[in-house]
Amino acid sequence: MALAVTGTTTTAAYAEPSKAELTKKIEKDSEQLEDLTESYNKLNEEIKATKAAEAKVDKALAPVRAQLDAAGVEVGVLAAQAYKQGNISAATALLNGGGDVIDRLAYLQQLSRNRQRTVEAFNVTNAKFLDEQAKLHTARQRQDAQKKELDARRKVIEADVKKLLELRRQLYGSAEEPDTGGYTGKIPNISGKAGVAVRFAYNAIGTPYKWGGASSSGYDCSGLMMKAWAAAGKSLPHNAAMQYNATARISRSQLKPGDLVFYRSLGHVGIYVGDNMVIDAPRTGTRVAKRSINIMAPMGYGRVR
Repeated sequence: MALAVTGTTTTAAYAEPSKAELTKKIEKDSEQLEDLTESYNKLNEEIKATKAAEAKVDKALAPVRAQLDAAGVEVGVLAAQAYKQGNISAATALLNGGGDVIDRLAYLQQLSRNRQRTVEAFNVTNAKFLDEQAKLHTARQRQDAQKKELDARRKVIEADVKKLLELRRQLYGSAEEPDTGGYTGKIPNISGKAGVAVRFAYNAIGTPYKWGGASSSGYDCSGLMMKAWAAAGKSLPHNAAMQYNATARISRSQLKPGDLVFYRSLGHVGIYVGDNMVIDAPRTGTRVAKRSINIMAPMGYGRVR
């Protein structure tokens, strides 16, 4: 801080941050933002899994509902018969599923064995239906809570992106790297599904980084890996840490084009394309690029199964 004294007035003049200081801040903020983005992606994947489980439970309920309807009709018939015979208490127990257990058993003994099985099936089916319905309700509540958290994280990310872009504007005169077009060099000829994924990554070079992105309009790091391998018919979650868990562990010496390279506590990922190079979506304000595998210290390697 420099002090400027004029007469009796003292003012403090603060030096503008240097280019090196701005660069360091951008790198630090970019890493923190990417960590938040990957947390957002993970939560999104968990919500997708919840929705899939919800759909599975709902599908499983369909035959249960059909059985319940059929059993309900049969119980109605039995209750009507009991009522006509003057046994009102039996009719009430059958319809409401209540009453003393011994009394209900006594009523059932008055029916044929076949009818007994019908009523018993009704009670079992009804209990199963209510249990499954409760699980479904719990899943929905959990999903609602997750969505609120997701929306909160989205707002935080959007605010941080604006701050980071403004920092880049201060340092480089532009918030984002200029569009220099796609990759025009030779794409290596790699066989199999790995070759499809690698070709996809090469064709994505020059695409803007976009948090949460997984399309030609923009990718984040795990979004690019997910789409590259989806083109090859393999499903990966949209989160670097989940992709690490979904792939087989290999050593650096075993790396082949198409393998994934993980960095920074599983906060970043790129696809290996040979010759110690990876293609990745670096950070906000940048574009998908082919870079050295040593952009930072790799912490692990994964092969898509």
